[in-house]
Amino acid sequence: MAEEKAAAEKQQPQFMIQKIYTKDISFETPSSPEVFREEWKPELDLQLTNEYKQLDDNNHDVTLVATVTAKLGDKTAFLIEVKQSGIFSLIGYSNEEIAPLIGNHCPTILFPYIREVISDIVLKGGFPQLVLAPVNFDALYMNQVEQAKQAAAKESTH
Repeated sequence: MAEEKAAAEKQQPQFMIQKIYTKDISFETPSSPEVFREEWKPELDLQLTNEYKQLDDNNHDVTLVATVTAKLGDKTAFLIEVKQSGIFSLIGYSNEEIAPLIGNHCPTILFPYIREVISDIVLKGGFPQLVLAPVNFDALYMNQVEQAKQAAAKESTH
């Protein structure tokens, strides 16, 4: 009975977080100190991207990159870019199963960390606290998959 249970556990796919770390941080306030004298009603732009590197058969380095730009009119109040990474072990998954884990599940895990780093740095930069709203990475991933399908369909018709 114990051998059957051990065999069943070996066959179960395993998802493990090995390490979460901040890979890179860049923060600029090109209009300081003048920007601190203006009324704080910024236009915020958030850009999110993923970077991915397979380390070996089971370990994957996934990086969530967030770039936030705050503008007051035509002046950039601040520009911040953070690369938050994680090393994830994905054992017993097919290639089809790994893609959504890398494109959706891993960024979902990394997002709270990147949100905290951005909030802390913006505050330490002298600006009001910035808390990023939750992101639906599932929808972003599905949109990315659909765009890739459409691009492939266009390629095959030319």
